[in-house]
Amino acid sequence: MTLVSDLVPSRTAYGVARRRAAHQVLDRPVVFDDPLALRIAGISESDISPDDPRERHELSRMLRAFLAARSRFVEDLIARAIERGIRQVVILGAGLDTFAYRHSYGDQLVVFEVDQSATQIWKRQRLADAGIAIPRSTRYVAVDFERQTAFDALAATGFDGQAAAIFSWLGVTMYLSEATAMSVLEEIAALPRGSGVVFDYAIDPTGLTEPGRKTIELIAARVAAAGEPWRLFFDPARLGSSLRALGFAHIDDLDGPAINARYFDRRSDGLRVGSAGRLLYAEV
Repeated sequence: MTLVSDLVPSRTAYGVARRRAAHQVLDRPVVFDDPLALRIAGISESDISPDDPRERHELSRMLRAFLAARSRFVEDLIARAIERGIRQVVILGAGLDTFAYRHSYGDQLVVFEVDQSATQIWKRQRLADAGIAIPRSTRYVAVDFERQTAFDALAATGFDGQAAAIFSWLGVTMYLSEATAMSVLEEIAALPRGSGVVFDYAIDPTGLTEPGRKTIELIAARVAAAGEPWRLFFDPARLGSSLRALGFAHIDDLDGPAINARYFDRRSDGLRVGSAGRLLYAEV
């Protein structure tokens, strides 16, 4: 997540990148294969030990599983969108995401990375340090979601609002006000048919069992300590109704059991997600 001061890059963005890298080293089979994960995080395999109690902790494993699953979920949907002819991918709150630097679609696919300016400057330095080339079709769009609309900034960098696009919006909604989150979704819903958005969200704790509430509290405490507190929780049923009212025709909302059935079934290592977060795809 990257909603921080324009002068300071996101701390949680690095934490997410490190967990993605740890997934490449610690978990077999991998759910999400990212050959650039270690390099963008600035670490090597030897920096990640399976004997590290921090990596073996149940909450750490659940977070690692959820981050791997959400990246796999969005990139599977991006691949399907490209098969349908979509040529614009927008990554809202890009952090240290590496899709733009390893996809195989060449210049036919334009990837817009939207984030705070400080995080983008920091990321580009990390890319340079890692020797990762920036494709010509990558666009950097500096935005503060709570102070300006991403769509005005996107238009200024070549985004075609008359053509369909798919949006990846991972690790962002929980840091926003509800009004801001719904405004972004309303803008996406107004795009041409076939456009879609993938996002994850935190469930309203009042709708969770005691273990789920405790998980939410632990994660929320961690990100608050990093200076990026969670602000928004959704009730799944109410969110679905709101999305349909905005004009989304297809909604695929995965809870913990559905995520585990899709990505973690029959694993020998017991890697699984918990019940505190969900993955959602909404298509116009």
